[in-house]
Amino acid sequence: MATMADPGVAITEAATKPWPSPRVAWYAVFVFSLSLLINFLDRGIVGLLVEPIKTDLELSDTQMGFILGFAFVTFYAVLGLPIARLIDVGTRRTIFGIGLGLWSLMTAACGLAGNFWQLFAARIGVGVGEACTGPATFSMLADLFPREKLPRALAVLNFGFTTGNGLALIIGGTVIALLASTPTVHVPLLGELRSWQATLVIVGLPGLFVAALAFTLPEPIRRGTGRIAGQGEVPSVREVAAYVSTYRACYGLMITAIALKTVLSFGQAAWTPVFYIRVFDWTPVQFGLIQGSIILVAGPLGAVFGGWLAEKLARRGHDDANMRVVFYSSFFVVPLSVLFPLMPSAPLAIVVGAVNYFCASWVLGPQNAAMQVITPNRMRGQLTALFLFAFNIIGFGLGPLMIPLFTDYVFGDEMMIGWSLASVGAILGPIAMFVIWLSLKPYGERLAAAREWD
Repeated sequence: MATMADPGVAITEAATKPWPSPRVAWYAVFVFSLSLLINFLDRGIVGLLVEPIKTDLELSDTQMGFILGFAFVTFYAVLGLPIARLIDVGTRRTIFGIGLGLWSLMTAACGLAGNFWQLFAARIGVGVGEACTGPATFSMLADLFPREKLPRALAVLNFGFTTGNGLALIIGGTVIALLASTPTVHVPLLGELRSWQATLVIVGLPGLFVAALAFTLPEPIRRGTGRIAGQGEVPSVREVAAYVSTYRACYGLMITAIALKTVLSFGQAAWTPVFYIRVFDWTPVQFGLIQGSIILVAGPLGAVFGGWLAEKLARRGHDDANMRVVFYSSFFVVPLSVLFPLMPSAPLAIVVGAVNYFCASWVLGPQNAAMQVITPNRMRGQLTALFLFAFNIIGFGLGPLMIPLFTDYVFGDEMMIGWSLASVGAILGPIAMFVIWLSLKPYGERLAAAREWD
């Protein structure tokens, strides 16, 4: 009899049914990628607007750190788990579409803010998108692609991540440059707005189109486990907690490692535009065009390489292939993250940063696949929410905040932002690498056990 200690052994009716056609599965990847593009376009544009927002609203670097990170994840901290439980029982595409539409509207609402607290509240609203779309996306993909093909699908999915980051810089810098010639811009129905406010309104609205596309997606059959013997159709929070506790060596180390690594990556992503603007006197459009172009090339190449590497390692018998790629990536990313903000010239910093971004992108497929392939279907939404909680609350919440804390309270000079970036990398990077290394063995053991589920 199956127990909560290993619910995956239950054999489901879904396991005997064919997987969706490649056309259907890859169309879903296309829509999910568009949503990620919009997501990170909305996130990334704020980094280019730090200086005008600071000036107009009279904010410090630390206050901007709260806006860039902590405000965004507040909604997720409160309602992430209830929404995840709804994803485990409800129609996932509907939840995905509603969440995407709401976060697009709230991004536009950021452009109407007139003070710190109004902007903070609007950024809280943007967090609804991550709470709805992240768990729904990963849960659906795990039911659209067989386990051995999932890393590649997730690598392609994350083109939206890299493309969104790149286009946020290119489009954002261009829009800022176009609107910067006048202190205010007239927006129909909204009246006169400052250029940074108009920029946020403009980039927020296209997400409504992608939200409509969500309702053209199929709702795939749930696979992996169906009804757990002796339990209800969907495990309770207590049952999920018991499952995680049983395999805490695996889940605990994975989540801790990825959260620590994300603090570094999100912190640097949020403040790198400011670094080039302050230290090398670049304009937002100059940084956006150069860095955005690098991301558009290095990100997809890195994602494809990481997905290929994970599949190759798996074929060689490495059950820990997904997390092993995360470790290999971190081996290069940590020193490069410390070095690039200390380069004596902008061209050298750009070159080191480009190599860093390529290596960092290896994890986009394997890291996301790692959680899905070892988790029973009816727990994927809730465990993905736990994963994204650490990813967002710790990573996206603390990352953009730690950099300005060093700038304001350790160095006491906003021109020392490069040393702040390097300091956070030097402190957190080695710790994250060590925890990732510890996670390899328990993760491999869990994946080997999960093969019996199908």
